[in-house]
Amino acid sequence: MKIIYGTSNEAKRKQVEEFFKTKNIKVEILTLKEIRFTEEIPENGTTFEENSLIKALAIRKYCDDHHLSEIIVTDDAGLCVDCLNGEPGVYSARYAGDHAPQEIVLKKLLDNMKNVEERRGATFVCVLTAIMPDGEEIVVRGETKGRIAKEPGTMGKLTYGPVFIPDGFSKVMNDLTDEEIGVTHRGKAFIELVARLKERGFC
Repeated sequence: MKIIYGTSNEAKRKQVEEFFKTKNIKVEILTLKEIRFTEEIPENGTTFEENSLIKALAIRKYCDDHHLSEIIVTDDAGLCVDCLNGEPGVYSARYAGDHAPQEIVLKKLLDNMKNVEERRGATFVCVLTAIMPDGEEIVVRGETKGRIAKEPGTMGKLTYGPVFIPDGFSKVMNDLTDEEIGVTHRGKAFIELVARLKERGFC
């Protein structure tokens, strides 16, 4: 099975390959770089589902034009904070402006919550859209519930990892090991996607 994954990030590709390996599924992951897709895709949807589909359809058009017929998978992910009416949501990657440093992004988030004591619940969301060779669209969603800390923990990794405390823990995500965290929102989405692919005989 071959999948064109809507990223040019090599680390993301390896992460997805590793996931399929843990499920004993043989798959070749092709990135946008490998298929020479260089277009800027406008992510102007109002939901994760819309943005993921926008990306998938743009890549599908390119693949049709270049006679590529592999499964296409794209994602859109972000953090939704209850007391901010779901913000930053689909704007998570550009909440404090394009390519803003992690420190600036987290400062904006915490400043916007500085008077909030109790209602600090939040959800990490990942939506995957797959377009099959026959044009069928599969959309799956994974979520990790938690709350926002008042001070950041260890910086790095996921942009909002230093301030997100998953349910059942007292430490932020960045201060937990992968084993402690278990299956993340992205992992949950991929588990559901694999189930859908198995139903259709692809793996």
